[in-house]
Amino acid sequence: MLDLLKTFAGSPVGALHQLVLPHVTLILYPSADTVVILDASTLDLVRVLTFGEIYPGIQHLNQTISCVAVDSAMKVIVASMDTHIAAWLLSGNNTWRIHSSISLQDSDPVTTLDCRSGLLSVGSQNGLSVYTLILENDLPTWSKKWEARVATPSLAKFAPTLAFIATISHHDDLVRLYSTTSGRLVQDIPHPRPVTDLMWRFSQASRSGDPALYTITSDSTLRIFLPVIDAPHRLQLHASLDLFSSLPFLIAAKLGSHSRKSTVMWLDKEVVRRTIRAVLASATEDASLQVKRLREIDEEGWDLFIRALGDGSMLVSAVVNIDRRPPTLIRHFALSHTSSNVLSQLPSHLYLFPHPNATSLIMVTSAPLTTSEVSPLAFFDGQSTGLYLNAKGLDRFPHEESKIRRLVRTPAGRGVAVVRVDGGEVWRVIEGGSQLARGRRWSNADHVVVLDGGKLLATYSSETSVLTLHSEPISTLTILSITDLFSAPSKTAHECIVGLTSDSSIVYIYIESKPNPTLRLHSKNNLPLAQPPKVIIPVDPMSWSRDSSLEEHDTLLSISDDGELSFWIADDGTPSGWRCTGKVKTGRKQFALASCSSAKKSVLVVQLPDGQELTIWDSKESEFASGLEHRRIFSTSEHINDLDWTSTPDNQSILAVGFTHHVELLCQQRKTYFNDDPAWAICWKVDIRNYISYPIRDSIWLANGSFLIAGGHQLFLFGQTALQKDQEPLFQYVARHNGPLEDYHPQMLLQCLLWGKVELVKQIIIALSLAVRAIYEDPTQDFHWNGIPVEQYLRGQYMTSNKPSKRYNFLFSTPQENSLPDETVFSRHMVETLIEQLETRPLPHLTPNEHACLLVLIQTTLEIEEQRRALDANGLRYVISMRSFYILNRRVTSDPSSPRSNGEIPRSTGWRERLRYRDMVWAFHSESQGLLLSTSTAACSGRMLWSDARALGVFIWLNSVESLRAHMEVIARNEYMAGDNRDPTACSLFYFALGKVKLVHGLWKQAAWHKEQAIMLKFLANDFTQPKQKTAALKNAYALLGKQRFEYAAAFFLLGGSLKDAVHVCLRHLSDFQLAIALARVVEGSPDGPVLRDILHNTVIPTAFREGNRWLGSWAFWMLNRRDFAVRILVTPLRDIADALDIQVIEIGEPHYDDPSLALLFSQLRSKTLQTARGTSEISGRSEFNFVLQIARVFCKMGNFSTGCHALALDLVRSWSFERPSISVPAPTEHPPTPYATLRRSLALDPKLRRRSSIMIDMDIASPAPTRKVSPERSLVRAPTQETIKEEGDLLARKAGLGSLLKSAKQDVRVPEFNMDSFSFV
Repeated sequence: MLDLLKTFAGSPVGALHQLVLPHVTLILYPSADTVVILDASTLDLVRVLTFGEIYPGIQHLNQTISCVAVDSAMKVIVASMDTHIAAWLLSGNNTWRIHSSISLQDSDPVTTLDCRSGLLSVGSQNGLSVYTLILENDLPTWSKKWEARVATPSLAKFAPTLAFIATISHHDDLVRLYSTTSGRLVQDIPHPRPVTDLMWRFSQASRSGDPALYTITSDSTLRIFLPVIDAPHRLQLHASLDLFSSLPFLIAAKLGSHSRKSTVMWLDKEVVRRTIRAVLASATEDASLQVKRLREIDEEGWDLFIRALGDGSMLVSAVVNIDRRPPTLIRHFALSHTSSNVLSQLPSHLYLFPHPNATSLIMVTSAPLTTSEVSPLAFFDGQSTGLYLNAKGLDRFPHEESKIRRLVRTPAGRGVAVVRVDGGEVWRVIEGGSQLARGRRWSNADHVVVLDGGKLLATYSSETSVLTLHSEPISTLTILSITDLFSAPSKTAHECIVGLTSDSSIVYIYIESKPNPTLRLHSKNNLPLAQPPKVIIPVDPMSWSRDSSLEEHDTLLSISDDGELSFWIADDGTPSGWRCTGKVKTGRKQFALASCSSAKKSVLVVQLPDGQELTIWDSKESEFASGLEHRRIFSTSEHINDLDWTSTPDNQSILAVGFTHHVELLCQQRKTYFNDDPAWAICWKVDIRNYISYPIRDSIWLANGSFLIAGGHQLFLFGQTALQKDQEPLFQYVARHNGPLEDYHPQMLLQCLLWGKVELVKQIIIALSLAVRAIYEDPTQDFHWNGIPVEQYLRGQYMTSNKPSKRYNFLFSTPQENSLPDETVFSRHMVETLIEQLETRPLPHLTPNEHACLLVLIQTTLEIEEQRRALDANGLRYVISMRSFYILNRRVTSDPSSPRSNGEIPRSTGWRERLRYRDMVWAFHSESQGLLLSTSTAACSGRMLWSDARALGVFIWLNSVESLRAHMEVIARNEYMAGDNRDPTACSLFYFALGKVKLVHGLWKQAAWHKEQAIMLKFLANDFTQPKQKTAALKNAYALLGKQRFEYAAAFFLLGGSLKDAVHVCLRHLSDFQLAIALARVVEGSPDGPVLRDILHNTVIPTAFREGNRWLGSWAFWMLNRRDFAVRILVTPLRDIADALDIQVIEIGEPHYDDPSLALLFSQLRSKTLQTARGTSEISGRSEFNFVLQIARVFCKMGNFSTGCHALALDLVRSWSFERPSISVPAPTEHPPTPYATLRRSLALDPKLRRRSSIMIDMDIASPAPTRKVSPERSLVRAPTQETIKEEGDLLARKAGLGSLLKSAKQDVRVPEFNMDSFSFV
């Protein structure tokens, strides 16, 4: 999602070093206190080795690495800084690790290094020494072999045979040869000019094994020294190559007028020969001159030298007969000469390396740092096409090795200022965010802002109190005591500057463009706050700075000492010049960091004793939403250093949380119906430890989703280009997890089914079938989806009779004939074909879980269509959840580890133990529980065990006592049959609850294998109606508790007639309140049983409050016949409900108003009975209004923008009814029949159908009028207190309406009207 696109690690000054590996060639050079390693073919960063890894104490000394050496055989890199030497080793898994270190005397800094085959030569201020690598206690250490006091060497190199060391010095023009074994001076080789470079040549063609020495002097003359025949330890001059010996005199004289005449370099003979042979092997035209020339180079064994000339051309010279012994007839000649300007600039060093492609070479120059691909056929023929530039580094600039302090960007992120210890520079974002271009520089400043995409720069000096705009001409403005400075979007031609002063004043500065950019002070005001804020920060303008209108967007965020967030917008119409647009109370104090996004998402970091707390807040705060969206505690080992926001094109916020060595990217997650995933999740992790060990100094978002990280003095630019096939760009990933939903998305289909829009779902499935069939018939065609118009979501849901003679087209409301093909109508054939095609070719941008859910919903919709007269709407909701529950668990079991892309953090899709209480409540209020029970049993493969019943909440939602007893007997039988041994202990608890002791006794007769058979047969033969036998059963129960056989102990408590103790074991030892409820409901056989009511009072209701689970609380109150509270708990804050109860609620969890189905259940229950109507009257109109708005916001979080769940949110707010409960019977109206009886409370119904034809009377009509603090039952509700309450107007109206409702109910009791809806089985 975010890949490293570009690094700015500093430019090389001197020579490069190389490490040739089997598949890649690495180049190395020092930069400040680091060694930079690049890929020679692309200049991509491989690794930055920091000297502070080995010597942490010198990180702040501002010293630089002076020397670097590479041991290619051992893959060791050695570098020196002052008197310290550090070494790194490339290990087998291609990672660099610390190898060893050496420290010299304080007064003897290192001047040169060379390392070869475990030998290390160290040239220092006082002389030359050689070290040998040894292993001491399995640790590599360097042992000094000898030391000689010689002229300070500036360069030292081992001979290929390791017999000699050649050195040069800045103090003279000599090349000295020393014996490697003894350090004795072997030979002095004088030169007419200072020697700048030397290299050893070794050729396998030379059987003598004596190497040749090449030296280069300051006039770019290369000299060839070969061993003397009679004295091979001495070298003599055999040839020299200068500019005039390689070119005609006139051309050479002309080129000699350049300030830099040329650069000459020997081309490694073995590297060139391997490439030429590969080219010849693949050549098709052996007769061409180019091929003949390469063949001649190979067969004759020429040594090639390349010279870069001042006019940008390159000259290739050949020297022959070097390997001949004696070395006679040595001659050299020009092989080829390219045209001018092949090189844009004359380099100081030039190298030729092997290419991953065996038929090409890599040419690297420095400085400037460039890499080019060389085609031998064309290059050695003098053609300019033989050199293709692959990459080019930036030119070196002053202070580029100065440490970076922070990064400052423009409002839109199209420019960024890099603030260093010594000044800084501006970079412009180019090439769509994949590259940076360097711009202006400044020397010293305390505050910096960058404007207009990096074209303008303003700096502020605290010493002079002057703000300087670096334009032409420079503009200045004097402002006192500026503590912070940042830029902001403006309607004018230039962006404006906002400054904060030490007294919390806000300075607003415009830049006038005519005739030249000029600073102008617009205003200086304070925010209209009672107390000065603790901090004022800018609201990130990354998103709305793209908007040309720039209307009504917050500019500042102020945070008070007590953690209150206030959002401010500039408003010249107010006295202070600032207007507050919203506040959020976070309760967070002593925060360390804060930041605010374009979408007004605020993040706070607070220091806690056990770490740091990161919280993300929404700007919309109400009684139903505290604004807190995400909370996470980071350990003390993870210190948050930086926060920064960016925005996608569709205004999705992404938060970058910066740590010491990595950055975590958090994006908002779409709300789902089945998963309780956090609202924000880590979507990517950027870790720079693979590149550098420096801590991150700062990180910042730039335009187009680019991300810039500063570490040390280097910059790392990350971008959205997906370099791997299994990755996707960051913005695309964020859009998939929280962006627009397509109509066919399972989240969309699910919500439509839940809210009764079955016909719309059928239309979507038909359209999806046509789209999938198109790509199935033509695999080369891409999937294309035409969205369903929003108007379709806003239409009323009227079910049509399922007549076989007519079908309805998915685009038109006119009936169609049966002659239409099956693909255009919703049928079993169409659904089965669609599912088969989707399994073969899944839809794009759907995760495996989403794809599985889509198939489940399509299949469920077909079953709804086929069973529409048997399944009510609440039953439908339960079936959808139940089927999705099993399919998702099945996927987790079969594939627990889904594929992960490198760095991506997938969303949680773990195993779930049970359905949510919400789904159980749907089944509880369903009128087709018999069908639901059979469907649930079928989902368990026809054999439901207790674990299945608990997962599905069967004994929570079954209403009939007969069904409860019958189903418990089924579970008892299945538990007994589940094991191969037929263990009676597995089913005893359930059979004892049913009172079937004799049956268990019979089962024990068949358990001959069980060691307890004899004891149990004797014990169960007793009559447990006798007190003596009950006491014996209870004693055995306590004994079983001591043995921690809890379930069996509960069974013996039931055998002894102590239901209360059995329930206590289930609650305390088994932590299974569903089992306790099942036993209580079956044994007591009544919803008013004391044990059941005790469980509801003391376990279920406190659990619901502690977990903030309104669904569980609503069910518990309904079971307690407190249906007014069953409605109120859906809307009213939990604290208000707890205050009205006479039971103690110690802990109240976070209020969960993030489920749209709460509104659906509330719309069903609010006028179902007199008690629910009473509870509805306790809810103020404003609270209900805010509740509906909160549910609409939740819909929006399920699918942002476009159609999708936003359309459902619109449908909710436009069709919600705030009518008072009523028992009046409207006049009969003609309307198509519908089997969805409970869907009459759904969103888009006709207003005439929004009232129930009757209301169930489930309370004493003569009871006093309700209040918020009083409820009829004294056993659950505290006694009323005498106090005067100032009611809201709409609440008084509701009470008046309830009074007339009760009055009408009395009359209805006297003369009841027969209506089937009055017989509500609750």
